[in-house]
Amino acid sequence: MKQYEAVLQTIENLGGIATLGQLNQEVFKIANCNWDTKTPFASIRRIVQLRPEIYKIRPGLYGLVKMKKQNESKGILEETQKNRNSKEVIEFNHNYYQGILLQLGGLKKLETFIPNQDKNKKFLDKTLGNFRSLNVIPQFSYPNIVQRSSTIDVIWFNDRGLPHSFFEVEHSTDIQNSLLKFNDLQDFYVRMVIVADKIRREEYENKIKYSSFKEIQKRVGFLDYEGLTKQYENIIEQQKFSFIL
Repeated sequence: MKQYEAVLQTIENLGGIATLGQLNQEVFKIANCNWDTKTPFASIRRIVQLRPEIYKIRPGLYGLVKMKKQNESKGILEETQKNRNSKEVIEFNHNYYQGILLQLGGLKKLETFIPNQDKNKKFLDKTLGNFRSLNVIPQFSYPNIVQRSSTIDVIWFNDRGLPHSFFEVEHSTDIQNSLLKFNDLQDFYVRMVIVADKIRREEYENKIKYSSFKEIQKRVGFLDYEGLTKQYENIIEQQKFSFIL
């Protein structure tokens, strides 16, 4: 079997869609395919980008053209200029990047939490609740701080039960709302990150300069979607090595 055929078979086995991270984990399970190359992950990336049988749904997410209608019937829509502001695409994007953050946190051996109101939202063929490791937020501080934190889109916790990182995914809503939430939590020292499309970086940079956010200006970071998915893919690739520098 040729390498591109193994990639196509893997995507089909996964239901017609796959993240690049899933492909990097699953494609080597296909029998009778030789991956005798020093850069197998680069080969997989090149295949999903160039093969006409595959289409890009989101950064790091690909589908089979022959199963596109089936994917769309499940709400997995390719984003276009025409539909990017639709309710369906906005919801899919928010859930997708929440799911990537949950998976990335798990790969980093951290505990993960999302608000209970998000646990039944779809992430590809499962729900977000399937990917969080904590069903109840740890009582790491005063009740008012814990309660406010419980509304954060994704939280990573360390092995001592303390917050490692707060993430707010901002696809279409006002970034200022997330900054206000972070500002409310400024007395608890934790990394805070806005995750959004790269076209919103300028909006973020303008709003974080507001005087009301002076105390958190050096504590909040901006991570675009491509950067997030690249880090997710990189950590999966690193797992193939027995020793990481």
